[in-house]
Amino acid sequence: MDKIQIIGGSKLQGEVTISGAKNAALPLIASSILVNGKINFTNVPDLMDIRSIRLLLEDLGAECNVLSPGCLEVDGSAIHKIEAQYDLVRKMRASILVLGPLVAKFGHAKVSMPGGCAIGARPVNMHLAGLEALGATISIEHGYIEAKADRLIGNEIYFDMPTVTGTENLMMATTLAKGKSILRNAAREPEIVALAQALNQMGAKIEGAGTAIITVEGVDKLHPADIKIIPDRIETGTFMVAAAATEGDVLIKGCEPDHIGGIISKLKATGALVETFKESIRVKGSRTVKSIDIKTLPYPGFPTDMQAQFMTLMTIANGNSMIHESVFENRFIHANELLRMGADISITNGNLASIRGVKELQAAPVMASDLRASASLVIAGLIAKGTTLISRVYHMDRGYEAIEKKLSLLGADIKRIT
Repeated sequence: MDKIQIIGGSKLQGEVTISGAKNAALPLIASSILVNGKINFTNVPDLMDIRSIRLLLEDLGAECNVLSPGCLEVDGSAIHKIEAQYDLVRKMRASILVLGPLVAKFGHAKVSMPGGCAIGARPVNMHLAGLEALGATISIEHGYIEAKADRLIGNEIYFDMPTVTGTENLMMATTLAKGKSILRNAAREPEIVALAQALNQMGAKIEGAGTAIITVEGVDKLHPADIKIIPDRIETGTFMVAAAATEGDVLIKGCEPDHIGGIISKLKATGALVETFKESIRVKGSRTVKSIDIKTLPYPGFPTDMQAQFMTLMTIANGNSMIHESVFENRFIHANELLRMGADISITNGNLASIRGVKELQAAPVMASDLRASASLVIAGLIAKGTTLISRVYHMDRGYEAIEKKLSLLGADIKRIT
């Protein structure tokens, strides 16, 4: 099993280009189920989760071809199965995204209950309640969700709390429903907007994406389109924090500053110099990191997927800071690994972290527990004194394309070992 070895102490310098967003690519690729014909996706990141969704679609009967690096062609015309099997779904929670398109297109879907990272239950009850509101009959037996409907009928759907995958699943389902649907308290993430824009390119009639109320007028069919995946805002934020933590000076190219206003504001508050341009961001770290408090919230609030990276930065801040994780439970597992490296962190009630800054971190063998935790440990390794060895980096491979190569080009002493 691969590990990442990092010798800390190098200041990151130079330029790095951001890859396409995993969390945008997954629902977009799933949306190809709705279309008879070939959809061409560009700026597709080379990640484990992308390979997982490809394998799932291929098992359903779709043809998926990598035409060149970052270019994926998906033809859903030959899909003949409506069952997403456990062995394929268990690896990635986002596999639930095939549920809405399958029942919308074929009137029947059977999808294994999803797996994924160990960062809380993340139930799919709001997905199912939404499909029932659209007229689907739902049953759960032997670990599988089964949904049936001759044709989905437009309706109003209210989410008890904003859910990204729930909004995406039901937005895709309602594109082929009969009549008008209104999604209230919908998630507002840039990935939602990207999916809506792509579906509209395919012939859907969606308005309001990016706001709390999304309106969908159902159509009879969708058609192929060429879709470019938006930049990954979490990868962008991760490199921003890495630059700040190492007192580096990095130009982050191919990103979208408008998508990460909260991250930019908080990083500036730590004392880092942050300059934004049309499609790039320059981050220059400060010798002294100022302590700040963070509360994770649904977009446009501070993203839960950046909480772990900022916690690492706060371990070397001047003063005390608080991080309140309000989106997921069990998302402070990385704190125990940072403690092994000399951090001073206390957890209260499972969702409140008190961090007292220390002079430096010490290298240690550590273990990644989930995707974003792995990124926080990489940043810790970059600033720690000595050689850090990170195991279970397969978590990192789910969401960061060649991160060790990108960091190496910025001057980090990092390599993958087996």
